[in-house]
Amino acid sequence: MKTALRMMVMAVLGLVLAVAGCSQVGITGRSQLTLLPESYINSMSLQQYSQFIGASDVKTGTANGEMVTRCGRRIVGAVDEFCRQHMERNPFAGYEWEFNLVEDPNVNAFAMPGGKVVVYTGLLPVAQNEAGLAVVMGHEIAHVFARHGNERMSHQLLVQLGGIAIDQALKEKPEATRNLFSASYGLGSQIGILLPYSRKHESEADRLGMIFMALGGYDPHEALTFWQRMAAQSSGARPPEILSTHPANETRIQDIQAHMAEAMEYYRPLQ
Repeated sequence: MKTALRMMVMAVLGLVLAVAGCSQVGITGRSQLTLLPESYINSMSLQQYSQFIGASDVKTGTANGEMVTRCGRRIVGAVDEFCRQHMERNPFAGYEWEFNLVEDPNVNAFAMPGGKVVVYTGLLPVAQNEAGLAVVMGHEIAHVFARHGNERMSHQLLVQLGGIAIDQALKEKPEATRNLFSASYGLGSQIGILLPYSRKHESEADRLGMIFMALGGYDPHEALTFWQRMAAQSSGARPPEILSTHPANETRIQDIQAHMAEAMEYYRPLQ
């Protein structure tokens, strides 16, 4: 009886927290659960990102490294301007963005909360050019914009910490929350993010990423040809890490085609 009562109380607490932490993703309007303070998750992100960069071969001063930085800044600048004009809250407020190219043969890229984006050199042959790179950068920036990391960790907190108040969890169980973050965002040499995003998040990042690259002046049609090249990469025994939890290639390409008209509404070619 006590166990049943305890489970009922936890369920009620979880429901209350879910209602209190409910928000919406900009542009798509999807409801999401984001319980963690952005300042906390961004601070934890910076610590792990700094450790990763310190142990990596960052390609600075190269043409490809400069392309990664230029492309990322162009897209973020355009999205930031769009948010200022059309949204009550700018999701990028206070972010210090970094875009780094890291020497690694894996076909991969990842973004950390707070605006830290990494592209592996192994991805560049698939991107082929800056427009192809913009597909990846838009996708990763979309993960940050939509606070997918906060949403994922919020769900994990509810499950693993029993639905206790978030401020209480941060004060009374700091090690548990740190460990949970590490499990969600632990960086390694082989994989960007150890706990991959859900297919729901990946599909939303595809849609937003096309809009974001369009805002930055890159033709969204490049998304179709890029993911077709990625599909060809995944035909071997081991698909690229970036495709580990993504939608099936056929589904992704169909979704991209379905969202193309929407993305083109935001497209202004580079001058």
